[in-house]
Amino acid sequence: MTFWRFIHTLALFWMMAGIGATVIPIWKAWLTTELDQRALLLTNAQRNETVWLLPGVLTAGFTGYAWAAAADLNLVRTGWLLALQLVMGLNIFIFIPLMGVGLRRVRFLALAARKRGEMTEELRSAMADNVPVVFGTLIVLTIPVMVWLPVFKPF
Repeated sequence: MTFWRFIHTLALFWMMAGIGATVIPIWKAWLTTELDQRALLLTNAQRNETVWLLPGVLTAGFTGYAWAAAADLNLVRTGWLLALQLVMGLNIFIFIPLMGVGLRRVRFLALAARKRGEMTEELRSAMADNVPVVFGTLIVLTIPVMVWLPVFKPF
């Protein structure tokens, strides 16, 4: 069980690094007005999503289940673990895909606007939608909940 705890802790660090490396450039891109810097930040965020965030989240999920199996925890009857699975599922199946789709859209439009040398109406509209910012922020806001559940085991 100590082995799985160690591996799961490493996977959690990988996931947290992925969240930070993806969401922080998204936030910065929304705060900057310079087109070249915005395109660079969005490109970095999309690359970090595929290199760090997605593998980190998947690894944290798999190692979490392995640790729960090694600890002989019931995945359905253990209330805090079920709640943790629901929050993680919300991130994996709703927040991360929607952030990724919005990020790819706005990155493509930022690169096109950068090539034209001016802000386009499509980019202005996509930036007003705030899809990557909203779902990236929701991912960040679920982290304290996912920490609170296994630490305090409220139910």
